Amino acid sequence: MGKKRILLLFPDGVGIRNYLYSDVFKNTDAELILYHSFDQKTIGDIKNTTGIEKDVVIPKYSESAKEKFLRELICLCRLKQNAVQLGNPTILTNWNTNHKKLSKKVFYKVIELASLFTKNYDTILKLEQMHQKAMQSNPFYEKVTRQIQEIKPDVVFCSHQRAIQAGPIFAAASNLGIETATVVFSWDNLPKARMAVKADKYLVWSDYMKNELSFYYPEIKTEAIDVTGTPQFEFYKNQSLILNKEVFFSQYDLDCNKKIICFSGDDTKTSPDDPKYLNDIAEEITKANLENDYQILLRRCPVDLSDRFDPVIQKYPKLIKVANPLWKFNSEKDWTTVYPSLEDVSLLVNTVYHSEFVVNVGSTMAFDFFMFDKPCVFINYDQQNQTDTNWSVKTIYEFQHFKSMPDKQAVFWLNNKNEIVDIINSYRNFNLDSMKKWSQIILGDAMNAVAKIKQTIN
Repeated sequence: MGKKRILLLFPDGVGIRNYLYSDVFKNTDAELILYHSFDQKTIGDIKNTTGIEKDVVIPKYSESAKEKFLRELICLCRLKQNAVQLGNPTILTNWNTNHKKLSKKVFYKVIELASLFTKNYDTILKLEQMHQKAMQSNPFYEKVTRQIQEIKPDVVFCSHQRAIQAGPIFAAASNLGIETATVVFSWDNLPKARMAVKADKYLVWSDYMKNELSFYYPEIKTEAIDVTGTPQFEFYKNQSLILNKEVFFSQYDLDCNKKIICFSGDDTKTSPDDPKYLNDIAEEITKANLENDYQILLRRCPVDLSDRFDPVIQKYPKLIKVANPLWKFNSEKDWTTVYPSLEDVSLLVNTVYHSEFVVNVGSTMAFDFFMFDKPCVFINYDQQNQTDTNWSVKTIYEFQHFKSMPDKQAVFWLNNKNEIVDIINSYRNFNLDSMKKWSQIILGDAMNAVAKIKQTIN
């Protein structure tokens, strides 16, 4: 027998970081082939960084109107079912109704009308079968079938269950008798009803996520779900990534005599008022004369390529310092092609290691900081002059994935801007046990993910 051949499909930059920059595919006897839609410069950088030599470019995928209609109809029907089953109407906020073009307004209105006739789960499964047939009638399906026949992989692995083009690729591999495995990408993904692929194996973070997957997709057999953890948190146990304090502080113009408060930004849709929250925190620190003891380190969301924080940074140049994610993008700055450099892994680890705590609107950074037993502060108030009047933190924290919190003591809650000074004075009294319980629920055995994923793929 020759080497096992694994075809690696990475639809986004986070998958590259989590699976290629970690040890998941290192020290393996398998032959690795990247299957991608990146431009040549991008794929050249990735190959140079990871040492993977072979790659195949995925043909351009144009989703047909029928495929898109069925895919979106399935999504809406599932969202409606999930919202009713869980008694949580915030699940329906994942359905976008804000379409500007008339053609899109009409298209999605027809989908909404069609969803009224989907009365039970069996109908959803029939729609899934229709969608599979529609995908396989697309010329793209024939092209990727020929490619996969030529490559002859033993396994097709995808780092993201939501990637639209992965659907026909997995269908082609399955029809050729090739095993497939995908990853449930993040802790908030499953209620959103965006499962694009049918796979032989689903890799999930924890028992909690396994139960979620079985709940939302009862047709998936439990033996097809492997609890592996996620490799993104294993970087924190790599001591070689941690820089000396003086070195790290000098790189980002930080004052060694001051403690760091990390402000972690979300993307513009998830948290449109992040700059105003950053301004509030800077304002309160200044009013309390704490700027000689503390400094703020801003880490933007990697796909936030806007300049929305610039006015606040310019207003508080001595207080707010910036450690932008070291991600790369093509010349068009298309966020779908944004991917991390290897150096960003170290930057993130050091940002967490050298900071006292993190402030954000409900992101997974709470778990990143927990890797060093450090607290997270969740912003829990709306701005008076909101950027988007349809947005509210009240909706954010009603999202289904926050129902996993065993109690509210796992994080600090910033209920108005005046409370930041009290939190600064009390953050050392962090309820580590509560956060540990929450981490075990969401992450499971986070420090052995690499070994478990390798075992599953092998």
